[in-house]
Parts: sequence; C-alpha cells; structure tokens
Amino acid sequence: MCSIIGYLGINPAAPIIVKGLKRMEYRGYDSVGVATFSDNQIVVRKGVGKVIEVNNQAKLDQLAGNIGIGHTRWATHGMVTDVNAHPHPSSAGEVAIVHNGIIDNYDELKKNLQQKGYTFKSQTDSEVIANLLQYHHDKTKDKKKSILETVNHLKGNYAFVAVFEDGTLAAARMHEPLILGIGKDGYFISSDVLGFVEHTDEVIYLDNKEFVMIDSRGIKIFDFDGNPIQHQITKVSKEFADVYKGEFAHFTLKEISEQPKTIANAANNTKLELDLAADFVKHARSLYITGSGTSYNAALIAKFLFSRFAKIKVEPVISSEVQFSPDMFEPQSILIAISQSGESADVLEAVKFAKNAGSKIISIVNIMTSSLVQQSAISIGLNCGPEIGVAATKSFTSQLAVLYKIVDKICGGCIGLEFDNISESIKKILSDDSKIQEIAKKFKDVSDIYVLGRGIHYPIASEASLKLKELTYIHAEGLPGGELKHGPLALMDSNSYVIIINPNDSTYNDTLTSAREIKARGAKVIGISDKPSDAYDFWIEIPAINEALYPFIEIVPIQLLAYYAALEKDADPDYPRNLAKSVTVK
Repeated sequence: MCSIIGYLGINPAAPIIVKGLKRMEYRGYDSVGVATFSDNQIVVRKGVGKVIEVNNQAKLDQLAGNIGIGHTRWATHGMVTDVNAHPHPSSAGEVAIVHNGIIDNYDELKKNLQQKGYTFKSQTDSEVIANLLQYHHDKTKDKKKSILETVNHLKGNYAFVAVFEDGTLAAARMHEPLILGIGKDGYFISSDVLGFVEHTDEVIYLDNKEFVMIDSRGIKIFDFDGNPIQHQITKVSKEFADVYKGEFAHFTLKEISEQPKTIANAANNTKLELDLAADFVKHARSLYITGSGTSYNAALIAKFLFSRFAKIKVEPVISSEVQFSPDMFEPQSILIAISQSGESADVLEAVKFAKNAGSKIISIVNIMTSSLVQQSAISIGLNCGPEIGVAATKSFTSQLAVLYKIVDKICGGCIGLEFDNISESIKKILSDDSKIQEIAKKFKDVSDIYVLGRGIHYPIASEASLKLKELTYIHAEGLPGGELKHGPLALMDSNSYVIIINPNDSTYNDTLTSAREIKARGAKVIGISDKPSDAYDFWIEIPAINEALYPFIEIVPIQLLAYYAALEKDADPDYPRNLAKSVTVK
C-alpha cells in the first residue's frame, strides 16, 4: 500500500523515480507524483491516475535534477484528488515529503501549526510532516535536529522521505518498510526493493525508529535519539530483478502458471526451520493461527489439518479481529502468523498482542526481511519469488505447502504428501484451460456467484469467492455445503451461478445432493470434480489425487476462471481497483 522512493546521485532523478514507481504498481494506488530538486528549488508534479497516464500528462520524468522523491498514493485521509496526491511541499516550499502510513495525531499537529502561520492545501495527514519539518528547521536551521524533533512529535505508523531546499534527502521509519539502496551511481530509498533493484542489489534495511540523511558526501543513519547507527550492507536476491511477465499477458496468469514449481519450492524449506516449528507446536499450551484475506483462508485449512492429522486443536482468528479480543492469548502458547508481504498492519498488530501475552511467534512469509520476520521466533519462507498480481495465487498454495509440511512432521508422515503428484496434477489443469475460458464468458453479465464446499473444501470455497470478487468485481460468496438449507437456498434462481467444489472424496455424495437441489431451483451449476455428473451444467475436470491434497489443485481452476472472467469484463487482473498488495495501514 503506497510506494515511496527517493534518489540522489549523478543521473537524472525523475526517469529513475518514475520507472521505480512503475515497478511498484502492484502495491496498489490511485494517484502519483514526483518532486525534484534543481536550481535551488523543489518542483512538484502530480495527479490522479496510473503512472503512465499521469506521466504522459504531467511529464513527470522530464523534471530536471539529480535529486528527487516519488510516490503512488492509496487514499486514506482525503479524497482521490490531484491536491491530495503526493509529494506534499511545506507551506514555504522549502521541504517536500512522500509518506506511507498514518499519522494518528495529525489533526492536533495541524491545528498547532496553523496557529503558528503554516498553511495547508490538502486533506491528508501526510502534509503535516512537511510543515512540521519546515517549522523545526525554521527554528533550528539544522536538518538533523529538525528530523529528530519531527519524529518525536509524530504518533502512528509511518515511513517518509523528504527533500530539503539544499538537496539533502532524509527518510525515517516507524513500523512501515523502508529500504536503502547503495549504488555505484547514487543512493536510493524506497518502501520496496523492486523500486531500485535494477540499479543495485546492495541494500540496508532500516530498523524501526531510525532515520537516514543522504547528501553528496554519503549517508548517515541515526536512531530517534540522535545516536549514529552502523548497518551491514545486505545483498538481495537476484530474483527481484527478474520481475517480468515474459510470454504472459499479465503477472496474474504468470503466477498462476508458476505453481507447479513454487509449491515444490515451498515444500523444500530447510529441515531445521520445519523441525523447530513442529517442536514448538507440539509443546505449545495453546495454538492459534492468524492471517488476513487469502492468508486467513490458508489458516482455516490449517485448522482441518492440525485437527485431523496431528490431533491438535488450533484456533484460527482473523488478524483484524484480534484487537477486539486482546486477552485471547495464553502464556506459553504459539501464534502462527501467515502473510505474503510480512508487512500487513493487522497481522503485525495481532503478533504484538500475542507477544505481550507471552506467546511465541512462528511466521510463514514470503519476504524474509519483513517486519513480521523480525518479530518472530521462527520464520519459514514461502520461496515462491515476488508475487506482483494483487490477488494472491502462488503465495496461497505455497502457504498450504508449508502448513502441510509442518503437520506432516508432527504426525510422522501420516498425510502422505506427494508434492511431485500435486505439481503434475496442476500442470495437467494448466495444459488446457479452454473450457475454463468458455465458462468465463458466461460471467460477463452475472451479478452473483456462489461457491459451495464441505469440510476442508469450504476454505477453498471462501478463497475462490475472494478471487472472483477481487478480479471480476462480481459479488461472490463462499458457502459451507451443509448450510445451504439454512438460508442461502432462498437466493438460488435462474440468475445465479453456483460453483460446486466436489472431488470424489468423503464429501462427494452430500455435496452432489446439494448440487441437485440448487439445479432444481434453476441456478447454473459449475462442478469442479474428478468425476462427471448430470447435476453439473458445466464440468471442470481436475485429476484424482490423495483426498487430503485436493485443496492444492481445486483452487487452480477457479484462479484461472477469475482471471479470464476479469478479461471478459475489461478489468485489469493484475491491479484490481481499490485494492493494495500489502495493506500496511489499518
């Protein structure tokens, strides 16, 4: 959510910044802007729309200067307007900032600054940072003191990058990601490695309550008490530099197609990590598991796995709900926190509550340098590579692979994991998706889709409905099969499409009965099964597999269905409206 980037070096800043923002579009945004320093002044250009649209109109990449900052905004405070877009200059124009996060006490700070004569143009909480920096610089004439005073007055979770009137860059971090890139031709500061990885793979990950000052003489890092901090330079994985669609029309389709490989990669985590996680779980007083969105659906599947195979009770909890039951965690318990980015604000807050109660954290995460990893006793990587499509696909099945491995270790191999068989089954589905494309055409004018599953297939029904909502903007709802007669059957008519997740396992007969009841009401039934039936108006075939492993393969046809239906509705499957890849604010 929101992308920020800054550059200071020997090359023109604006083209580098615009390209970096383009690479970070997957994070979600509604407006874009750039500010550069040249000829002793800061010039700002910004507007509502995609990077390419605003750049074509405002010529962002033609701004002069070798120092600059850029931003893609996802609106929280204030409407989506040109004025509310970042960067925000101070009222005197001597400082400009880009900001990710939320300033909790912005209203109080704003009123105080207005009383002192500082003016505001936007409705955002972000503009207060620019004027606060300006105010303290007017008082002290010292940039370091100005930053220290500013960060010690701000409350909330934030990261910002500022450019001063003399061309100095400064950036500060408080619970929002901020990464420093060390290049041969300059320095970069960004919320995401993708913003600059094509220029350098040498980075410094700033910690919470740290800020950096960058000028032509180099970089200096301090904590919020003003003490100098030394950091080691880290080499980031080269895989980040290779984030290209290749032969695929969209990242989403590419990432769906990568799953035969990424599931195997996730399953190949080091034995030490998995052994430690299994040992922690076995000796936990209580076990909880949390996530948001797709990660929560993975948590629901984990509940079935732990109960059935490991004989361990686990309580899944939606991360955003933890704040309303902060006393749920017991001492000596374990919280398994699942997140693709490791920066989701709700997940991090759930972790905070759990740790305060004396729980240990096991994280399952794709970004091993994330905030979540820093808060965890054990972290297990998904190893699925960057996921650019906002709607999670390969990260979901990679999360399942890790969870299955943990449970299988606890129960001594009782699941019968066959990852090669899983990968081959998915390859078979991917090899011919023509029937799925034809069914997707039926969704062009559909207003409601229901997805039904029983037992371990219900979380897949929930995940399927989420994919359909995210990519097609069609109202979709996941239903437990046994609840059909307790209300949802009233919704079934000739205008409805119902997807039935029905592999030939212990749930098959009951779910087939539900399919017939739905069809009798005139609804169109799409069956996802390894076995055909006249109860289905459309049948999407999946290969037969070990009963416990069906969740890996039955979600793939629905990911494809959602993708192709998005194309039919002229929606961008990579960047769904109003959504962000990493929700770093509450």
